[in-house]
Amino acid sequence: MIASLRGKLISKRPDGVVVEVGGVGYSVSVPLSILSSLPDEASEVFLFTYLHVREDILQLFGFRSEEEKRIFTTLIGVSGIGPKIALSILSTIPTDTFYGLVHSEDVEALCRVPGLGKKTAQRIILELREKLPALTLKEKKDVIYDDTLSALVNLGYKKNVAQDALDRAYDSGSRDIESLLKETLKYLTKE
Repeated sequence: MIASLRGKLISKRPDGVVVEVGGVGYSVSVPLSILSSLPDEASEVFLFTYLHVREDILQLFGFRSEEEKRIFTTLIGVSGIGPKIALSILSTIPTDTFYGLVHSEDVEALCRVPGLGKKTAQRIILELREKLPALTLKEKKDVIYDDTLSALVNLGYKKNVAQDALDRAYDSGSRDIESLLKETLKYLTKE
């Protein structure tokens, strides 16, 4: 199986990309959401890949992260979900949002994906609700955390340094932006 590709990006199109590796051009279907994050043509690119094998076709799918690939492979394991719908889901919904929609059982939001009906969305929720924790569901910190991190970066702190201090302040129990910012600044001034 082809687990990843590193090579020269030959072309980018809405239906996928072509990556040249060792003189061979691989046609790779990718979510639309990652096309803009890919480098310019003729640049080096790295993609995690999944080779989908059917009796009449071999199709390669590419992803920017292992997490996207895990979601894709889990989705195609759901009855009635093929690679086309799974790719459409990843093109429409960011991975963190997808986890939240499944756990909150938001059928309406899932139905906004082109080609995904209500019954299929309900089946995704039913089958993946228990499987997602096995996919190392990231507990997304709330908006206050993100806003505080943004404020610290705007104050001139490096993002990774600010994030380390903010994580410690967040773990200490601070949850409103004012106390979280004060607590984080205490950690930053100690260093």
